[in-house]
This record gives sequence, structure tokens and C-alpha cells, in this order.
Amino acid sequence: MRVLVVTAVPLERDAVTRAFGGTPEVLAVPGAELHRSGAFDVVAGGAGPSAAAAAAAFALASPTSHPYGLVISAGIGGGFAPAAPLGSLVVASDIVAADLGAETPDGFLPVTALGFGRDRFVPPPALVREVAAATGAAPGPVLTVSTVTGTAARTAALLAAHPGALAEAMEGFGVAEAAERAGVPVLELRAISNTVGPRDRAAWRIGDALAALTEAFGKSAPVLEGWNRHDH
Repeated sequence: MRVLVVTAVPLERDAVTRAFGGTPEVLAVPGAELHRSGAFDVVAGGAGPSAAAAAAAFALASPTSHPYGLVISAGIGGGFAPAAPLGSLVVASDIVAADLGAETPDGFLPVTALGFGRDRFVPPPALVREVAAATGAAPGPVLTVSTVTGTAARTAALLAAHPGALAEAMEGFGVAEAAERAGVPVLELRAISNTVGPRDRAAWRIGDALAALTEAFGKSAPVLEGWNRHDH
């Protein structure tokens, strides 16, 4: 099975491909480079849900690529303490658009409460369990946000609206939108580089998170390559 992995930036893309060893084959797709290593095609699509959705959609439709059996949104992200500490891994049980909706005098309303759209995708539960077992990742909701959280108040509001959320990142929901429209299952895997809350850039551990991301793909590659949605 061929797997498409969509990251935000080249550092994340390279961390993923490093797990497979060797030098990836570089192929051109509209607006990006696709790095092919065995069964895995990895593309750095840009930051934010819109860029991620566009990159995933172009890669899925590109004549350069073979039909995909799985799409993964992967990279580093912020973890909600204490559930997702620095350097740990999270695999999304739910991919949630946390700030897609409307502000009202009574608080935030998700897009679903407005009567249109959707605000979450659910990856295949069996695959989530298998990846969690292979990597030691914690399974739980991962929030997609367009603005990285930087205050205690916003952190509290997100956890109140999404109890049990483990992490936030900026691309998962966009990748999931593209995958859904192509009829391909989606997964999100995050390595925790910082704690969600008051912004403290000096406390971020990006190198450690990238190393954890490489290790995660090394451990989960056999599961991802061999997974067949029709067997579960």
C-alpha cells in the first residue's frame, strides 16, 4: 500500500523520510516536491489548514503518484500538560477543527452548531490502536488551530470545549478534508515540541520532537504499509 505523508515544513518532511534510510527520490507535484522512500511519499505542504489541504489534494490527484491507501498528517505540535509531555507522541483519535465557527455573546459556536460543515474527522480506530501500540503514542483528540495558542486563558477555553484533547497543531483538519474528498482514510501523528499555554519559545524542544517523529515512523512503518482498511 502506498502512503502519502503531509508535513508543514521541510524539517518535518526530512525527519519522516530519515526513518526509511537512504536518499529519497524527489518528484515534482504542483507547488511542492514529493520525496519518495519505498511505499511512502512525503510532501512539505506549508503551515496551516489551507496550505495543508491544497498540498494534500494536489498530491492525491497528481499523475506522479500511485493510488494511495492512507494519508497521514505528521509533524510536531503543542501538547496539553500533563497528558502530552515534551518529546512524547500523540496519534489522533479525532481530528478536530477547534476554531472553525463563530464567536457569539455566549461564546464560541463550532461550525456544526451553525448548521453547516463539519468540525471533526475520525481516523480508523483499529489503525489508531495499532500505531499507538507500535510507537507508544498516546491516542486522543488532536486540535487543528489557525493560531498557535499562547495564553493560559485560551488553553483553558480549548480544554473546556474539547475535554481530553492531547495536542494542537495547524494542519490535520486540512489534510483530512482532502483525504475525505479523495475517499482515502486519514491519520494524524504528532511529536510534542512545546506545551500549550503561555508562549515560551525558549522552552520549546523542536530537535527532540523531530527525533521522536523519525523514531515513530521507523517503528510504525510496517503497520502503515501493511494496513488494509478492508481487513478491519
